[in-house]
Amino acid sequence: MRRVGEVVRVAQGLAIVRAPDGEHPDIGTPVVDRSLSNVGRVVDVFGPVERPYLAVSPTDPPTTLLGTVLYAR
Repeated sequence: MRRVGEVVRVAQGLAIVRAPDGEHPDIGTPVVDRSLSNVGRVVDVFGPVERPYLAVSPTDPPTTLLGTVLYAR
């Protein structure tokens, strides 16, 4: 399991995750929370190359994810 980053915002039904560095999962990668519960999939990568943002399409309402650290399976 690899850390994807922390959910910093919710926009247009997506959870916006800030990656800790330039390494990020590919689009379509499933993401989970600390308890290994499925959270959603990466649908977009944007922003600066050194520390990009990821848009995650969540399986549950994204407002419950604010501040949550997510991991790639």
